This record gives sequence, structure tokens and C-alpha cells, in this order.
Amino acid sequence: MKNKISIFSFCVLSLFFISCDQYTKHLAKEHLMFQMPKTYLHDTIVLEYAENTGAALSLGDNLSKSLSFWLLSVVPLLCLVGLFVYVVLKIDGFSRLKTMSLSLILAGGLGNIIDRLVYDRHVTDFMNLGIGSLRTGIFNVADMCVTGGVIGLLIVSYTEKKPEPAAVTETAPAPPDETEAGTKLP
Repeated sequence: MKNKISIFSFCVLSLFFISCDQYTKHLAKEHLMFQMPKTYLHDTIVLEYAENTGAALSLGDNLSKSLSFWLLSVVPLLCLVGLFVYVVLKIDGFSRLKTMSLSLILAGGLGNIIDRLVYDRHVTDFMNLGIGSLRTGIFNVADMCVTGGVIGLLIVSYTEKKPEPAAVTETAPAPPDETEAGTKLP
């Protein structure tokens, strides 16, 4: 029963994070497209609309359409399906942090794949952080989900106790009371 509740929670969390990503991308299209960038906290936070047909930091932006489809949509989707199957099979042994971290990674990956498939490879990005000329690339909520999930997994890997290998105990066989013929030893 706990397994089903854990899987249900994982799925609900993933859907929630995907929804947040898609909603913020909708808001970016509605309020930032064809607008001047909006800045906050002395340019620490910049909101500006951008579309990315590549991976992080536009890596692979110049790939052909078919190669981009396979490398940036199909292969990641297969990896995410594998992640989902792994979670469903192993979730009983997961902490809450590990479950949430894997949910964030799944949701972030699917959020960007949805954009690639629905909007002809164009992923909506709209946030940029930094101080002066030291800035991040433009990113979105899906990117934040993946990053948060990876950080969560790193925390889990350093804080969770690893199961110790079972100690091998050798017990000496008890001395025989009788010989093979059934007579007692002196």
C-alpha cells in the first residue's frame, strides 16, 4: 500500500512541477515577448523573453532539425522513461528528499521536451540572474527543477547512510560426539 501512495505522490509532484513550468512559460510569452527586459534588484534579476532551439546555453542550436529532434527530444525522453521505471521499481527504499529530487528532474526534463515537441524545438526561457557582467544564461523553471533535483541527489548521496555490507561470521563446526559408525569418542 505504501508503494502505491509513494508512486502517486511522485506522479503528483512531477505533474505539479511540470504545470508550474508550463504556466510560467505561458506568462513569459504573454508578458515578455516583444517587450523590453524587466529588471529587479539593480539588474540582479532580469526577465526577458528568449527561445532556445538547443540545449543548455544554446548548445546544439545549429543542429539540423531531424538530428535535433533525436538528440534533444527522443533520447532525453527515453532517459526520462527509464528514470520513471526506475522510480516505480525502487521507490520503497527512497527518502522523501530523493523522491522529490527525482520528481524535479523528471518534471524539468519533461517540461522542456513538451516545448520542443509542441513548439517546433523552441523552448521558452525568460530568467537571467547575476551581478554586473557575471551572469547566468537565460533559463526557465524546468531548468531550475533539474538543477534543484541534481542538488537534492547530491545532498542525499552525502547524507544518507549507506547500508553496511553484511559481516561474514564463521562459526567453527561443533566437535562430533560420535564417529561415523555411531560409537562415542573417549
